[in-house]
Amino acid sequence: MDAVNDLLILIDSYLGSAVWFPFLLLSVGIFFTLYLGFPQIRYFKHAIGITTGRFDKDGAKGDTSHFQALATALSGTVGTGNIGGVALALHLGGPAALFWMWVTAFFGMTSKFVEVTLSHKYREQTADGTMAGGPMYYMEKGMNAKWLAVIFAMATVLSSFGTGSLPQINSIAAGLQSTFNIEPIVTGSVLAVLLALVIIGGIKRIAAVAAAIVPTMAMIYLVGAFAVILPNLGNIGPSFVAIFSDAFTGSAATGGFLGATFAYVFDRGVNRGLYSNEAGQGSAPIAHASARTDEPADEGMVSILEPFIDTIVICTITGLVILSSGAWKEKFDNEFQRADMRFVAGAYSEQEPEDVAQMFALLNGDETTASLYSGELIISDGRALNSQDFTLMASRSFAEEIVFARDDVPLSGTLRVTEGRLDDADVEVSGMSLIHSVPLTTIAFTRGYFGDYGQYVVSIGLMLFAFSTAIAWSYYGDRAMTYLLGPKSVMPYRIVYVAGFFYAAYADTTIIWNLALITIVLMTVPNLFGLLFMHKEMKQTVTDYWEKTEHGKHKA
Repeated sequence: MDAVNDLLILIDSYLGSAVWFPFLLLSVGIFFTLYLGFPQIRYFKHAIGITTGRFDKDGAKGDTSHFQALATALSGTVGTGNIGGVALALHLGGPAALFWMWVTAFFGMTSKFVEVTLSHKYREQTADGTMAGGPMYYMEKGMNAKWLAVIFAMATVLSSFGTGSLPQINSIAAGLQSTFNIEPIVTGSVLAVLLALVIIGGIKRIAAVAAAIVPTMAMIYLVGAFAVILPNLGNIGPSFVAIFSDAFTGSAATGGFLGATFAYVFDRGVNRGLYSNEAGQGSAPIAHASARTDEPADEGMVSILEPFIDTIVICTITGLVILSSGAWKEKFDNEFQRADMRFVAGAYSEQEPEDVAQMFALLNGDETTASLYSGELIISDGRALNSQDFTLMASRSFAEEIVFARDDVPLSGTLRVTEGRLDDADVEVSGMSLIHSVPLTTIAFTRGYFGDYGQYVVSIGLMLFAFSTAIAWSYYGDRAMTYLLGPKSVMPYRIVYVAGFFYAAYADTTIIWNLALITIVLMTVPNLFGLLFMHKEMKQTVTDYWEKTEHGKHKA
């Protein structure tokens, strides 16, 4: 597994973690924001009116209402990114990462407006009478670039696993195991069956389920979140100060958190922001293509609400829960994941500022100040006797009280480490370290009025959020398969999708997240270039909308 994870990290270093990707993502959002005159602000109120059905017209083609299309798209974005993804961003980049999530969401509101409008404009009615749309249709018919449409559709199928299926059930299983001690294979089995029952019904059943789940899960989660924020109000002010003061300098070290450079904060914040709201990725247009309207710009405006609800509201609330609780910078007893561990040569101490600076540099890519350890670990009753030869960094923090075991039995003997990695895959390593993703959010939710019961809010919210995401992404994948290979390919795809969903319930979470980072890029880049290519048509479409629509005078 270490080799697979290393390969994924290497690929991601050239794609999602490279400087060019977040720069491209933000640049497109900024360009369209200026080019279209800040539509995310000017059209926000109007978007709410459209969503409520205020401007509906009889006889419009489509399978779902505006609200159902919005709920389906939201169910595809409101998932583990809002619970585990925010926690991971804060773990990696500190409070400042939340600032860059906001920036991504603000400009992402425009990106989503553009991609949904163009995709809806070129949607098609399939042989079975349902609507099919998405960036692949505007790429083929609007750009005359079928080759690019095929690339996007293939990436969508791959991303339906990397974004929609695998990380969702993985996070659900981890949360239910830590909270209710339910084995991941049980969680995977039950939810895989439920998933199959829902997605077989197609978009109408998916939309109906999404419209019921989304409001319910949002209410449950918000109640639990404010039960933590209110008793910790005294920490909200300092949290906002840290968010803004570190945004352009990098997050400072505090507690067990060693700090993060500006480049790291920027990259993780933008990347997590995209993973959360998927603006520019091209996924939401597939859901919005089903909406009953003959005006593409109408549905595009509805989509403006998505990044706002998903990232600016829900992710911010999660972030404030984690920051105000203080859990993000504290160490907890946990079993270290293989991909989170690095054995460093020499004995370093968290109490020595120089040692902290060296480990900070190493974790941020500078390997000139310290080297990874290769050699033996001499273990007696679970403890390393030669601890002076190495320092174990776990989850980007100094690990403490380290215990080596196999099948929960403390080990005695010799273990081998090669270039910072433990060779024996069967050895369990536990101790005190920072934690991230769902476990971090879970602990933060216990720091409020509900006490330990707060963890149940996370587990229930996570299950609803993530399961609804998996449902929505199955639809994105089957529309892409329909485009590529026709309707007959949909059922085999659904079978593989459900099987992958089941398997990921007990796979390594770090590997799942790294896979998701890569598949996001494979969809987003073709879509962003397509949007830029069609910028003049987009502007003309919006202009025509206001000229011919009776309520155009109310746009301001």
